[in-house]
Amino acid sequence: MTHTPPVTLDDVRAAAAQIKGVAHRTPVLRSRTLDALVGAQVFVKCENFQRVGAFKFRGAYNAASRLSPEQLAKGIAAYSSGNHAQAVALAARELGTTAVILMPEDTPQSKVDATAGYGAEIVTYDRYTGDRVAIGEALAADRGLALIPPYEHPQVIAGQGTAALELVEEAGELDALVVPVGGGGLIAGSATAAKGVHPGTRVIGIEPEAGDDTKRSLQAGRRVSIPVPRTIADGQAADIPGELTFSVNQRLVDDVFLVTDDEIRHAMRFAFERLKIVIEPSGATGLAALLAGRVDRLPSRVGVIISGGNINVRRFAELCGSES
Repeated sequence: MTHTPPVTLDDVRAAAAQIKGVAHRTPVLRSRTLDALVGAQVFVKCENFQRVGAFKFRGAYNAASRLSPEQLAKGIAAYSSGNHAQAVALAARELGTTAVILMPEDTPQSKVDATAGYGAEIVTYDRYTGDRVAIGEALAADRGLALIPPYEHPQVIAGQGTAALELVEEAGELDALVVPVGGGGLIAGSATAAKGVHPGTRVIGIEPEAGDDTKRSLQAGRRVSIPVPRTIADGQAADIPGELTFSVNQRLVDDVFLVTDDEIRHAMRFAFERLKIVIEPSGATGLAALLAGRVDRLPSRVGVIISGGNINVRRFAELCGSES
């Protein structure tokens, strides 16, 4: 029996039509210096220029905008370490409804402030002792809200895939696509889009060393849980891949490589000094892997997604003020 994938290229294209004119079509940067250092033509998709400063708005708006009028009237709930929180809060505001967001107590203050700034109510929990899925589902059920999870949702995954769809539309066929991996929604959507258009594209995920749950899971052939990671890449501090995202990534992701926090810092500095862009640690891991030579058998045309740029000046200075 043929297995029907939860997300298809047609779903990603439908999401692109759904978010058109609301989400930004973000720029693709080129740098001769970067090409020389990496030894390939590198096409940098800058989701740090997306609304809310991260790719997450794509999936959040695609999912939220498809809710019924009755669901929208009651409001939306989400759980997130920051970028999905902001994305759902803004999507709710755009659609004329309210949002309640469950966030870890140690979320960077800039992300908390931004989420509140979009009008959301914030509820906090301890990420090291609490189960955010269980807490979030209970919160949504108690208040009668539509829950939009950060990655375990076909419309969210399809929306995230629009970033890669735009990249291949602009750059043409890529030999490889390098994507940061947290819960797996961005790479699941990206792989669906990239391989849907060009089946030969090698899709490569990048995780922080402390948060290698997807790498371990792909090697084991099943979802593997790890202790909640402690890494500067807070947006990638997942302890287990999503069930839905893993079902896609197990089929479409070719490799996963790891980067250190120091390599992430170096990539953030490089992006600031040479590309003239500000990126957050989680957004920098794909670039970090290329600069550190972590990706083996690197081909000649490589796309990399910069997934976000939400970091305040104090935190950026703490992380990047001097070489480690």
